[in-house]
Amino acid sequence: MIREALTDTQAYKRSYVNEAAKKTITIDGVNYETDQYTNAPPHVLSYLNRQLHLEPNHPIAITRRLIESCFPGFKTHNTLPRGVTTRQNFDSLGFPADHPGRNRTDTYYLNEHNLLRTHTSAHQDDVFRENSSSGWLISADVFRRDAVDRSHYPVFHQMEGALLWDRATHGTDVSAAVWEDYERLPHQDVIVDGPMFPTHPDRNPIQHGHSQDEAEALVAHLQKSLELAFFRIFSEAKKAAIAAGDTSAASSEPLKMRWVEAYFPFTSPSYELEIWWQGEWLEVLGSGVVLQGLLKDANVPTQVGWAFGIGLERIAMLLFGIPDIRLFWSTDRRFLDQFSDNGPIRRFVPFSKHPECYKDVSFWTSKGGSSAGGGGAQVELHENDVMEIVRREGGDLVEDVRLVDEFEHTKTRRKSLCYRINYRSLERTLTNDEVNQLHDKVIRAFVGELGVEIR
Repeated sequence: MIREALTDTQAYKRSYVNEAAKKTITIDGVNYETDQYTNAPPHVLSYLNRQLHLEPNHPIAITRRLIESCFPGFKTHNTLPRGVTTRQNFDSLGFPADHPGRNRTDTYYLNEHNLLRTHTSAHQDDVFRENSSSGWLISADVFRRDAVDRSHYPVFHQMEGALLWDRATHGTDVSAAVWEDYERLPHQDVIVDGPMFPTHPDRNPIQHGHSQDEAEALVAHLQKSLELAFFRIFSEAKKAAIAAGDTSAASSEPLKMRWVEAYFPFTSPSYELEIWWQGEWLEVLGSGVVLQGLLKDANVPTQVGWAFGIGLERIAMLLFGIPDIRLFWSTDRRFLDQFSDNGPIRRFVPFSKHPECYKDVSFWTSKGGSSAGGGGAQVELHENDVMEIVRREGGDLVEDVRLVDEFEHTKTRRKSLCYRINYRSLERTLTNDEVNQLHDKVIRAFVGELGVEIR
């Protein structure tokens, strides 16, 4: 059956490309002319119809509002346009020309110069330039080509925040003003492991033009602000777990946090915040002192400050005990009716557990493959191309995809890969015929679009 279905793979490839290709793509009222760079597929564009961070009684929106409440006085931006330019998404943030995030294997392009934003930081320059508030928060849906598993999805949600002080108001060194604001922050007994101000002259330096006192004040204010926010968030998570009968949560040790050196193209020094939660350290956000060059480019050169970014799905999964990222996109009332804007956080109660169905697909790679779903130059096969095809053909009926075997033929030097696809619905039991048909579609697409040879 499979071999017969593969007899005309070129015809299959042409039919898919013709169906998916359109002269224009309209997003948020803006028309984007497509070109050879376009690789944003229909199944991803369909997610534009929902913005989970704005949906009433949805766990993503509840999480957003909880975090926003931790930053009183910050201006919120929750409806910024999803289509952005390469300058907004990469250039304005200092991403180098060869950064992998720019590749079509990682990013959904609308055309050569426009894309679906890959992070909320794509709006950072515009909001800094607007200069309408010293503190602000951006929440948005963002888009990336990525793995297929229970914690990754092609659309997810981020929140980004920043707080600035102006040297034109406070003098050439704002440290005194920052420390005054630091003292006004609420007091909370938070256990923090490790050094509070880890820096390194090479890997995590204080910026040129920032004094030691200024940098320490900014980092201290950043850390205390985020520690307070996450103390509240995880206190809510603990209360929800106890209410759901989790005895381990009731007897667990006090909440611990730690700051770890990190690297981001748009902050320095930079840090990740980790939380000790249910026996392991969890990374919950990235943060740092905003690069002065970004503020200069945004025409606010006298300002200095800090910024952070959070993945809302990650926090919501911890808050509500949601085990699979696909559930956020479910329209099943058994899921949606468990959450409310009013009242306390409540843990998710699973309403079903349907059987998994594993199918393997093994193939020889060709010397080149059709990269990033949009035609164009022949390049080595990228795993995100494999994942994208499975997402398109299997949708939310696929729980995860894993590479389980690979080897290179000693004589031909050809590479063999074997992927294991786990088909499992969140809402019902799949039939064998249904899974076989889905798997056949995936295999045909692999051959037609990636140029592989099934083993």
